[in-house]
Amino acid sequence: QGQLAESGGGSVQTGGSLRLSCAASRYYFSGYCMAWFRQAPGKEREGVAFLDIDGKTSYAEPVKGRFTISKDNTRDILYLQMNSLKPDDTAKYYCAASRSFGLHWSRPSRYNDWGQGTQVTVST
Repeated sequence: QGQLAESGGGSVQTGGSLRLSCAASRYYFSGYCMAWFRQAPGKEREGVAFLDIDGKTSYAEPVKGRFTISKDNTRDILYLQMNSLKPDDTAKYYCAASRSFGLHWSRPSRYNDWGQGTQVTVST
């Protein structure tokens, strides 16, 4: 199992922006799909954004048009740019990696490797 380490979380006001980073072991950028999940207190972990092996992206409906997933292969970093943040976006955010393809990208059980998470808090 390699390393996934998130950073960039913090506290912002409604309408603000944050960029999360996930420093990943290099091999995750070859043959792995990667994703961002989030989990709020008392709620299930939910998929936020997905980056497939071929570069295609998918997003959960609540974040479409506001969040962008991308990667920098030269620096081995996965990003999540979050704009127009809302209080409902408050959660701990995790990056995840997988080589399996049987489940929908938003299913946490598809992913074997997870980071420790970074907290995002959006206030009114």
